[in-house]
Amino acid sequence: MKKLIAVALSAVVCFGVLAGCGSSKKEDKTIVVGASPSPHADILKVAAKELEKDGYKLEIKEYSDYVQPNNALGSEDLDANYFQHITYLKNFAKEHKLDLVSAGMIHYEPFGIFPGKAKSLKDVKKGAVIAVPNDTTNEARALLLLEAQGLIKLKDGATLTATKKDIVKNPKNIEIKELEAAQLPRSLKDVDFAVINGNYALQAGMTVNKDALAVEDEESVGGAKTYGNVVAVKKGNEDKDSIKALIKALKSDAVKKYMEKEYKGAVVPLF
Repeated sequence: MKKLIAVALSAVVCFGVLAGCGSSKKEDKTIVVGASPSPHADILKVAAKELEKDGYKLEIKEYSDYVQPNNALGSEDLDANYFQHITYLKNFAKEHKLDLVSAGMIHYEPFGIFPGKAKSLKDVKKGAVIAVPNDTTNEARALLLLEAQGLIKLKDGATLTATKKDIVKNPKNIEIKELEAAQLPRSLKDVDFAVINGNYALQAGMTVNKDALAVEDEESVGGAKTYGNVVAVKKGNEDKDSIKALIKALKSDAVKKYMEKEYKGAVVPLF
């Protein structure tokens, strides 16, 4: 009788181990990625179909800000995130002491100056209010675009870390209003113009091609190489098979065709 009980217990243990192994294997085939709703989450939905071909399931968690998805990645609640450009990632990781790196650059979203209470950049009134993102890398990007339009002049050497304190010439006495990037589209009714991140413009139903008064040059300091959107992971995970499969899916012909057809220049594939 004791032998029978021992055999039965052994069978239960073995079954439990095997079941656990099977569960673990199944979990390893699920990639959890944090993303902004548009365009990143929408692009990932297309990539998910490509990932299925390699046996992976994609779980997308949407975030409406630029802080939580990096913190979630740092605490390993996510396998990867896809919402930010490379310069923001490097700056955030350094400031917050997180070992986050790029696993691959996917696309570029041109910044645009959008009309608010004023409708033209040809005759900007004195004291005009222009809203810009308040995070370091995107504020610099916005100021570079305003400088390219001849509205302000930044001090020599002020590029990727420029703030409004670096403005040395402001002939129109423009007021630079720093706001959280997600709030910029909503600010348009209260300001003359706003320089808006591509993803937040898209979420508000706007595109740089149709609605922006000025768009950054892809080859400029604030162009694609500096501000290409990346898939971020914890350092050391960029060579995992699952992450390589994710990058492969995001760089597929299906995703490229989707970007070009759906966004018509507001999202530019970099592959």
